[in-house]
Amino acid sequence: MEIFFSSDVDGGLVRLNQEESAHCVRVLRHRAGDEVCIIDGCGTMMRCTLLEASPYEAVARIEEKIPGWGSHPYHLTMAVCPTKNADRFEWFAEKATEIGVDVIAPVIGDRSERKVYKTDRIRRLLLSAAKQSLKGAVPEVAEPQSVREFIASAPADSLKLIAYCFEGEKLSIREALEAWNGGRVCVLIGPEGDFSPAEVADALKAGFKPVHLGASRLRTETAALTSVAAVYMKYM
Repeated sequence: MEIFFSSDVDGGLVRLNQEESAHCVRVLRHRAGDEVCIIDGCGTMMRCTLLEASPYEAVARIEEKIPGWGSHPYHLTMAVCPTKNADRFEWFAEKATEIGVDVIAPVIGDRSERKVYKTDRIRRLLLSAAKQSLKGAVPEVAEPQSVREFIASAPADSLKLIAYCFEGEKLSIREALEAWNGGRVCVLIGPEGDFSPAEVADALKAGFKPVHLGASRLRTETAALTSVAAVYMKYM
């Protein structure tokens, strides 16, 4: 199933930008009269008939709108410290999109090796992953902020979880999720050097619950993806 993306929806018509148009017309050789499927990035998939097969701006007529296409029954925010190797963070974000995530929030910790993170490339990767995994919604990528800024602004109506390596009393993430009846979850994952004790103290004061992800010591991106999978399996 070929999926295209457009945010240019006007009444009963939808227009593809030049990149999507070229892929539709030049690469896949669609012509006027063909049926094409287009997502709006906000959760709706539109079944359309191609009217103008231009490789610069293809235009299609909407025949049917399917809201909530490929959606999941929860809202998940993953606040994760970008890794020193940017490819590892991008791998996590891509796979998290395939499984099911709503917000990816890059956060910078006291011990982060990567102090600056640009979001342009990851936004393109998430759009591609959403189309590949048949989802109508593309996850939001928040602008980078410090761990403490995120802690202070984390949604109050969410189950707020923090995973860290040093000792302390913790539930497993499975136990924490099983005890939660709501649909909004927020998980905070630290950098390669872990959170600082001061960051953890701030998180606990703000209502975050400490969790562990099992006996294995996991890389940042693996811990983050394990958390996404745990939430997915809780609600599936």
